[in-house]
Amino acid sequence: MSRAHLGVRHYHALVPALARAVPRPAAPGLSTGFIVVLGSAALFGMLGPLSRFAYEQGMEPASFVAWRALIGLIGIGLVVAWRVRRGTARLVRPRELTPRTRATLLLAASMGFLLNLCMFVAFDRITVALALLGFYTYPALVAVVNVALGRERMDGTRAAALLLALAGMVAVVASQLDPAGGIRLDALGFGLALGAALSQTVFVVISRDGYREVPTEQVMAVVLLVTVIGATGLAFAGGAGTSLGQPVRDPGVLPLLLFTGIFTAAIPSLGFLAGIRSIGGTQAGILMLFEPVVGVALAAWLLGEALVPIQALGAVAILGAALLLQRDRRPVVVPVGP
Repeated sequence: MSRAHLGVRHYHALVPALARAVPRPAAPGLSTGFIVVLGSAALFGMLGPLSRFAYEQGMEPASFVAWRALIGLIGIGLVVAWRVRRGTARLVRPRELTPRTRATLLLAASMGFLLNLCMFVAFDRITVALALLGFYTYPALVAVVNVALGRERMDGTRAAALLLALAGMVAVVASQLDPAGGIRLDALGFGLALGAALSQTVFVVISRDGYREVPTEQVMAVVLLVTVIGATGLAFAGGAGTSLGQPVRDPGVLPLLLFTGIFTAAIPSLGFLAGIRSIGGTQAGILMLFEPVVGVALAAWLLGEALVPIQALGAVAILGAALLLQRDRRPVVVPVGP
Protein backbone atom coordinates (compact mmCIF):
# COMPACT_ATOMS: atom_id res chain seq x y z
CA MET A 1 0.00 0.00 0.00
CA SER A 2 1.39 3.45 -0.94
CA ARG A 3 2.26 6.20 1.50
CA ALA A 4 -0.49 8.32 -0.04
CA HIS A 5 -3.11 5.68 0.79
CA LEU A 6 -1.72 5.36 4.33
CA GLY A 7 -1.90 9.14 4.75
CA VAL A 8 -5.52 9.22 3.62
CA ARG A 9 -6.45 6.42 6.04
CA HIS A 10 -4.73 8.18 8.94
CA TYR A 11 -6.44 11.45 7.98
CA HIS A 12 -9.89 9.90 7.97
CA ALA A 13 -9.21 8.22 11.31
CA LEU A 14 -7.85 11.39 12.88
CA VAL A 15 -10.62 13.83 11.89
CA PRO A 16 -13.40 12.21 13.98
CA ALA A 17 -11.07 11.95 16.97
CA LEU A 18 -10.15 15.62 16.72
CA ALA A 19 -13.81 16.54 16.36
CA ARG A 20 -14.62 14.68 19.54
CA ALA A 21 -11.75 16.30 21.41
CA VAL A 22 -12.62 19.91 20.52
CA PRO A 23 -14.65 21.59 23.27
CA ARG A 24 -18.22 22.05 22.16
CA PRO A 25 -20.05 25.25 23.05
CA ALA A 26 -23.17 25.04 25.13
CA ALA A 27 -26.38 24.56 23.22
CA PRO A 28 -27.75 27.82 21.79
CA GLY A 29 -31.11 27.07 23.38
CA LEU A 30 -29.62 27.37 26.86
CA SER A 31 -29.11 31.12 26.69
CA THR A 32 -32.50 31.49 25.03
CA GLY A 33 -34.04 29.43 27.83
CA PHE A 34 -32.66 31.83 30.44
CA ILE A 35 -34.08 34.83 28.60
CA VAL A 36 -37.46 33.16 28.09
CA VAL A 37 -37.83 32.22 31.77
CA LEU A 38 -36.79 35.67 32.99
CA GLY A 39 -39.25 37.24 30.54
CA SER A 40 -42.00 34.91 31.74
CA ALA A 41 -41.26 35.83 35.36
CA ALA A 42 -41.49 39.51 34.46
CA LEU A 43 -44.86 39.01 32.77
CA PHE A 44 -46.21 36.96 35.68
CA GLY A 45 -45.07 39.78 37.96
CA MET A 46 -47.62 42.08 36.30
CA LEU A 47 -50.49 39.98 37.62
CA GLY A 48 -50.66 41.55 41.08
CA PRO A 49 -51.32 45.15 40.00
CA LEU A 50 -53.55 44.03 37.11
CA SER A 51 -55.69 41.91 39.42
CA ARG A 52 -56.02 44.87 41.79
CA PHE A 53 -57.33 46.99 38.91
CA ALA A 54 -59.80 44.24 37.99
CA TYR A 55 -61.08 44.00 41.57
CA GLU A 56 -61.62 47.75 41.63
CA GLN A 57 -63.89 47.33 38.61
CA GLY A 58 -66.06 44.75 40.35
CA MET A 59 -64.37 41.45 39.53
CA GLU A 60 -64.12 38.75 42.20
CA PRO A 61 -60.83 36.78 42.48
CA ALA A 62 -62.31 33.45 41.35
CA SER A 63 -64.06 34.96 38.33
CA PHE A 64 -60.93 36.93 37.49
CA VAL A 65 -58.89 33.70 37.47
CA ALA A 66 -61.53 32.03 35.27
CA TRP A 67 -61.57 34.86 32.72
CA ARG A 68 -57.78 35.12 32.69
CA ALA A 69 -57.46 31.40 32.01
CA LEU A 70 -60.24 31.46 29.41
CA ILE A 71 -58.66 34.27 27.40
CA GLY A 72 -55.26 32.63 27.69
CA LEU A 73 -56.80 29.36 26.50
CA ILE A 74 -58.35 31.07 23.47
CA GLY A 75 -55.02 32.71 22.63
CA ILE A 76 -53.09 29.43 22.87
CA GLY A 77 -55.85 27.65 20.94
CA LEU A 78 -55.40 30.10 18.06
CA VAL A 79 -51.65 29.47 18.09
CA VAL A 80 -52.21 25.71 17.97
CA ALA A 81 -54.71 26.01 15.11
CA TRP A 82 -52.36 28.31 13.16
CA ARG A 83 -49.38 25.99 13.56
CA VAL A 84 -51.38 22.90 12.63
CA ARG A 85 -52.77 24.63 9.54
CA ARG A 86 -49.28 25.70 8.44
CA GLY A 87 -47.99 22.19 8.96
CA THR A 88 -45.39 23.24 11.56
CA ALA A 89 -47.07 21.21 14.30
CA ARG A 90 -49.34 18.22 14.60
CA LEU A 91 -52.33 18.08 16.87
CA VAL A 92 -51.67 15.32 19.38
CA ARG A 93 -54.91 13.57 20.32
CA PRO A 94 -55.44 11.93 23.72
CA ARG A 95 -55.83 8.45 22.20
CA GLU A 96 -52.33 8.72 20.73
CA LEU A 97 -50.78 9.06 24.19
CA THR A 98 -49.91 6.24 26.51
CA PRO A 99 -52.03 5.91 29.66
CA ARG A 100 -49.03 7.02 31.71
CA THR A 101 -48.58 10.18 29.63
CA ARG A 102 -52.27 11.04 29.83
CA ALA A 103 -52.22 10.57 33.60
CA THR A 104 -49.11 12.74 33.96
CA LEU A 105 -50.62 15.50 31.82
CA LEU A 106 -53.84 15.43 33.83
CA LEU A 107 -51.80 15.59 37.03
CA ALA A 108 -49.93 18.66 35.75
CA ALA A 109 -53.20 20.37 34.82
CA SER A 110 -54.66 19.56 38.23
CA MET A 111 -51.59 21.01 39.92
CA GLY A 112 -52.02 24.21 37.91
CA PHE A 113 -55.58 24.61 39.12
CA LEU A 114 -54.75 23.59 42.71
CA LEU A 115 -52.00 26.20 42.75
CA ASN A 116 -54.53 28.93 41.91
CA LEU A 117 -57.03 27.59 44.44
CA CYS A 118 -54.53 27.46 47.31
CA MET A 119 -53.15 30.93 46.61
CA PHE A 120 -56.66 32.40 46.25
CA VAL A 121 -57.69 31.17 49.71
CA ALA A 122 -54.28 32.02 51.23
CA PHE A 123 -54.55 35.63 50.02
CA ASP A 124 -57.95 35.80 51.71
CA ARG A 125 -56.63 34.54 55.09
CA ILE A 126 -53.16 36.06 55.38
CA THR A 127 -51.27 38.99 53.93
CA VAL A 128 -50.14 38.79 50.32
CA ALA A 129 -46.50 39.17 51.32
CA LEU A 130 -46.69 36.29 53.79
CA ALA A 131 -48.42 34.10 51.22
CA LEU A 132 -45.66 34.87 48.72
CA LEU A 133 -43.01 33.96 51.28
CA GLY A 134 -44.64 30.54 51.62
CA PHE A 135 -45.16 30.04 47.89
CA TYR A 136 -41.65 30.95 46.80
CA THR A 137 -40.15 28.11 48.76
CA TYR A 138 -40.88 26.00 45.68
CA PRO A 139 -37.54 26.61 43.87
CA ALA A 140 -35.75 25.02 46.82
CA LEU A 141 -38.25 22.14 46.82
CA VAL A 142 -37.72 21.61 43.08
CA ALA A 143 -33.95 21.53 43.56
CA VAL A 144 -34.21 18.98 46.38
CA VAL A 145 -36.55 16.70 44.40
CA ASN A 146 -34.46 16.85 41.23
CA VAL A 147 -31.28 16.01 43.15
CA ALA A 148 -33.04 13.16 44.97
CA LEU A 149 -34.27 11.75 41.65
CA GLY A 150 -30.80 12.03 40.13
CA ARG A 151 -32.02 14.31 37.34
CA GLU A 152 -29.80 17.25 38.15
CA ARG A 153 -26.74 17.76 40.30
CA MET A 154 -26.50 20.44 42.94
CA ASP A 155 -22.97 21.73 42.46
CA GLY A 156 -21.48 24.70 44.24
CA THR A 157 -22.59 27.21 41.63
CA ARG A 158 -26.23 26.14 41.66
CA ALA A 159 -26.34 25.94 45.44
CA ALA A 160 -24.89 29.46 45.72
CA ALA A 161 -27.34 30.77 43.10
CA LEU A 162 -30.29 29.16 44.89
CA LEU A 163 -29.32 30.60 48.28
CA LEU A 164 -28.62 34.02 46.78
CA ALA A 165 -31.95 34.09 44.95
CA LEU A 166 -33.93 32.92 47.99
CA ALA A 167 -32.25 35.55 50.17
CA GLY A 168 -33.07 38.19 47.56
CA MET A 169 -36.72 37.06 47.42
CA VAL A 170 -37.02 37.27 51.21
CA ALA A 171 -35.52 40.77 51.14
CA VAL A 172 -37.97 41.88 48.44
CA VAL A 173 -41.12 40.35 49.92
CA ALA A 174 -40.50 40.34 53.68
CA SER A 175 -39.93 44.09 53.65
CA GLN A 176 -43.62 44.44 52.77
CA LEU A 177 -44.60 42.86 56.10
CA ASP A 178 -45.67 45.73 58.32
CA PRO A 179 -46.11 44.62 61.93
CA ALA A 180 -47.98 47.85 62.65
CA GLY A 181 -50.55 46.86 60.03
CA GLY A 182 -51.32 43.60 61.77
CA ILE A 183 -49.88 40.49 60.15
CA ARG A 184 -52.59 37.87 59.89
CA LEU A 185 -50.79 34.62 60.54
CA ASP A 186 -52.81 31.46 60.84
CA ALA A 187 -51.83 27.89 60.23
CA LEU A 188 -54.37 27.23 57.47
CA GLY A 189 -53.51 30.31 55.44
CA PHE A 190 -49.76 29.74 55.52
CA GLY A 191 -50.30 26.00 55.02
CA LEU A 192 -52.24 26.76 51.83
CA ALA A 193 -49.36 28.94 50.59
CA LEU A 194 -47.03 26.01 51.19
CA GLY A 195 -49.57 23.78 49.43
CA ALA A 196 -49.36 26.09 46.42
CA ALA A 197 -45.57 25.74 46.53
CA LEU A 198 -45.92 21.96 46.62
CA SER A 199 -48.32 22.04 43.64
CA GLN A 200 -45.88 24.17 41.68
CA THR A 201 -43.05 21.80 42.62
CA VAL A 202 -44.95 18.78 41.27
CA PHE A 203 -45.81 20.69 38.08
CA VAL A 204 -42.20 21.72 37.45
CA VAL A 205 -40.71 18.29 38.20
CA ILE A 206 -43.09 16.34 35.94
CA SER A 207 -43.20 18.93 33.15
CA ARG A 208 -39.66 18.48 31.90
CA ASP A 209 -39.99 14.93 30.58
CA GLY A 210 -43.39 13.66 31.74
CA TYR A 211 -45.13 14.37 28.42
CA ARG A 212 -42.31 15.38 26.13
CA GLU A 213 -44.18 14.17 23.03
CA VAL A 214 -46.94 16.75 23.59
CA PRO A 215 -46.05 20.21 22.20
CA THR A 216 -45.69 22.98 24.77
CA GLU A 217 -48.68 24.99 23.58
CA GLN A 218 -50.96 21.95 23.67
CA VAL A 219 -49.86 21.13 27.21
CA MET A 220 -50.67 24.65 28.39
CA ALA A 221 -54.03 24.53 26.60
CA VAL A 222 -54.95 21.52 28.73
CA VAL A 223 -53.69 23.21 31.90
CA LEU A 224 -55.67 26.38 31.23
CA LEU A 225 -58.79 24.41 30.30
CA VAL A 226 -58.74 22.62 33.65
CA THR A 227 -58.18 25.99 35.37
CA VAL A 228 -61.18 27.51 33.58
CA ILE A 229 -63.43 24.64 34.62
CA GLY A 230 -62.12 24.58 38.19
CA ALA A 231 -62.22 28.36 38.73
CA THR A 232 -65.73 28.63 37.27
CA GLY A 233 -66.95 25.88 39.58
CA LEU A 234 -65.20 27.57 42.50
CA ALA A 235 -66.87 30.91 41.68
CA PHE A 236 -70.34 29.35 41.72
CA ALA A 237 -69.59 27.31 44.85
CA GLY A 238 -68.34 30.43 46.64
CA GLY A 239 -71.38 32.50 45.71
CA ALA A 240 -69.46 34.64 43.20
CA GLY A 241 -71.20 33.28 40.11
CA THR A 242 -72.73 36.65 39.25
CA SER A 243 -69.22 38.11 39.08
CA LEU A 244 -68.52 35.88 36.06
CA GLY A 245 -70.92 38.04 34.04
CA GLN A 246 -69.23 41.31 35.07
CA PRO A 247 -67.33 41.74 31.76
CA VAL A 248 -70.63 41.30 29.87
CA ARG A 249 -72.42 43.90 31.99
CA ASP A 250 -69.42 46.24 31.98
CA PRO A 251 -67.42 45.86 28.72
CA GLY A 252 -64.98 48.46 29.99
CA VAL A 253 -63.15 45.74 31.92
CA LEU A 254 -62.64 43.61 28.81
CA PRO A 255 -59.44 45.35 27.59
CA LEU A 256 -57.86 44.73 30.99
CA LEU A 257 -58.93 41.07 30.92
CA LEU A 258 -57.69 40.64 27.35
CA PHE A 259 -54.30 42.08 28.24
CA THR A 260 -54.13 39.97 31.38
CA GLY A 261 -55.15 36.76 29.61
CA ILE A 262 -52.57 37.17 26.86
CA PHE A 263 -49.64 38.70 28.74
CA THR A 264 -49.97 37.09 32.19
CA ALA A 265 -51.41 33.72 31.16
CA ALA A 266 -50.84 32.59 27.57
CA ILE A 267 -47.38 33.99 26.80
CA PRO A 268 -45.62 33.49 30.18
CA SER A 269 -47.19 30.04 30.66
CA LEU A 270 -45.77 28.90 27.34
CA GLY A 271 -42.42 30.49 28.16
CA PHE A 272 -42.22 28.92 31.62
CA LEU A 273 -42.91 25.41 30.35
CA ALA A 274 -40.53 25.87 27.41
CA GLY A 275 -37.88 27.07 29.87
CA ILE A 276 -38.34 24.03 32.11
CA ARG A 277 -37.83 21.76 29.12
CA SER A 278 -34.81 23.75 27.96
CA ILE A 279 -32.76 24.49 31.08
CA GLY A 280 -34.29 22.20 33.71
CA GLY A 281 -36.62 22.71 36.63
CA THR A 282 -34.01 23.79 39.19
CA GLN A 283 -32.59 26.66 37.17
CA ALA A 284 -36.02 27.68 35.87
CA GLY A 285 -37.33 27.80 39.43
CA ILE A 286 -34.45 29.99 40.58
CA LEU A 287 -34.94 32.41 37.69
CA MET A 288 -38.68 32.62 38.40
CA LEU A 289 -37.80 34.34 41.69
CA PHE A 290 -37.50 37.43 39.50
CA GLU A 291 -41.32 37.55 39.48
CA PRO A 292 -41.80 39.19 42.91
CA VAL A 293 -39.14 41.77 42.01
CA VAL A 294 -41.22 42.90 39.03
CA GLY A 295 -44.43 42.70 41.04
CA VAL A 296 -43.08 44.90 43.84
CA ALA A 297 -41.63 47.43 41.37
CA LEU A 298 -44.92 47.67 39.46
CA ALA A 299 -46.87 48.01 42.70
CA ALA A 300 -44.64 50.93 43.65
CA TRP A 301 -45.10 52.56 40.25
CA LEU A 302 -48.79 51.88 39.58
CA LEU A 303 -50.24 51.56 43.08
CA GLY A 304 -48.05 54.00 44.96
CA GLU A 305 -46.61 51.36 47.30
CA ALA A 306 -43.30 52.62 48.64
CA LEU A 307 -40.01 50.92 47.85
CA VAL A 308 -37.30 50.54 50.48
CA PRO A 309 -33.55 50.08 49.89
CA ILE A 310 -33.53 46.44 51.03
CA GLN A 311 -35.89 45.60 48.17
CA ALA A 312 -33.40 46.98 45.67
CA LEU A 313 -30.68 44.86 47.28
CA GLY A 314 -32.94 41.82 47.01
CA ALA A 315 -33.51 42.49 43.32
CA VAL A 316 -29.77 42.77 42.76
CA ALA A 317 -29.24 39.46 44.57
CA ILE A 318 -31.78 37.66 42.38
CA LEU A 319 -30.29 39.08 39.19
CA GLY A 320 -26.85 38.14 40.51
CA ALA A 321 -28.06 34.56 40.94
CA ALA A 322 -29.29 34.58 37.35
CA LEU A 323 -25.91 35.82 36.10
CA LEU A 324 -24.17 33.19 38.21
CA LEU A 325 -26.20 30.46 36.56
CA GLN A 326 -25.69 31.90 33.10
CA ARG A 327 -21.90 32.12 33.54
CA ASP A 328 -21.79 28.46 34.56
CA ARG A 329 -22.11 27.31 30.94
CA ARG A 330 -18.80 25.50 30.59
CA PRO A 331 -18.10 23.92 27.22
CA VAL A 332 -18.58 20.20 27.04
CA VAL A 333 -15.42 18.25 26.29
CA VAL A 334 -15.94 14.78 24.93
CA PRO A 335 -12.82 12.68 25.52
CA VAL A 336 -11.11 11.02 22.58
CA GLY A 337 -11.92 7.34 22.36
CA PRO A 338 -9.21 4.66 22.27
